Amino acid sequence: MSRDGRTLLITSNANGGYENAALLDLATKKVSWLTQTQWSANGAAFTPDGSSAVVVLNADGRVSIRFINLKTMEQSERGVPPGLNLPAALPTPFLPDGSMLLSHEDSSHPQELYHLAPDNSLTQITHNANETLQHIELPKSQLVTYPSFDDRLISALVWVPFNLKRDGAAAAVVIPHGGPTGQTTDSFNGRAELLASRGFVVIAPNVRGSTGYGMEFQNANIKDLGGGDLKDEIAGVDFLKATGFVDPKRVGIWGGSYGGYMTLMAIGKKPGVWSAAVDEYGILNWLSMLEHEDPRLQEYEKSLLGDPVKERAIYEASSPLQYIRAETAPLLVLQGDNDIRVPREEAEQVVAILKAEGRTVDAVYFPDEGHGFVKREHQREELTRSVAWLQKYLQGAK
Repeated sequence: MSRDGRTLLITSNANGGYENAALLDLATKKVSWLTQTQWSANGAAFTPDGSSAVVVLNADGRVSIRFINLKTMEQSERGVPPGLNLPAALPTPFLPDGSMLLSHEDSSHPQELYHLAPDNSLTQITHNANETLQHIELPKSQLVTYPSFDDRLISALVWVPFNLKRDGAAAAVVIPHGGPTGQTTDSFNGRAELLASRGFVVIAPNVRGSTGYGMEFQNANIKDLGGGDLKDEIAGVDFLKATGFVDPKRVGIWGGSYGGYMTLMAIGKKPGVWSAAVDEYGILNWLSMLEHEDPRLQEYEKSLLGDPVKERAIYEASSPLQYIRAETAPLLVLQGDNDIRVPREEAEQVVAILKAEGRTVDAVYFPDEGHGFVKREHQREELTRSVAWLQKYLQGAK
């Protein structure tokens, strides 16, 4: 709210289905748009003197803080470097002297807290990165766009190892994001950096169903989970093949939650594309998920797939259970014992089916873990096992 209490800084998608920031006059209810973008712009705060509004703009996964002068409507980033930038605290990130606290990270630097002074000087406050990360250079993400099967343009972040030869010999890994209403942003990605530092080309697509590209794009996979969005992932593989870096027979996929679901769907529906896979707490069967997941997630699932009685066929066609016996890629499954969002039963079904089929599958169930792994020792094991699995089956490592 403004200092005089008359104006609210709001976020709305009423302007064409894209999130934009606006000023709402409380007396007249008049809305004055501050941004007119087809990305995603969210109102965050007013500066202490009331002269500017702070807006967080997500443009294709790169998130910047914009300061909009309310008289001139000029925008400035005040020298904050690109990446994922957010106000450090709300409702106000400002200190009494008008300086601002913000968090910054990018594809090759972990999240840190910074102090932005009124003169625009930027000072790092925290130093969370370990000694190794502070003194080495990591591959940075590159933003790319490619056409999918229906010519819809898909954005993705790509990591390429340093000094990689364009000889068609490199292994590649696709990292689908969770959600599906989520987005891979230009933030520090430990999985991608681990893989790129070991010679893998990595791609993380923002397929249909992702946030950040308007409501039409976000709703484009409703009642079509594992359909068009999976084709968008595979179009990303085709993009990598066309670069000349990647061996088509050395492509893997590694995802968690909906990314784990996408992993299972991918190796089942399109087995010829993949040579290795890692599934972390992914969904195998939407119908069994509906029985065991928490109530809030049940409603979310219904919003994506419809009524489970009237549209049972959609649930079945969208479940990897229908296709998983066709997979050929060696699969590593990682699961938390106490996951109430994607219960352990989903992982157990996958493992039991593939073992019965005589396939290459291994599983690790982490005790006292939920939807994702919190304990440091489990995080290390998750990453170590996953990278070793992909190195073994994609790079021939012993």
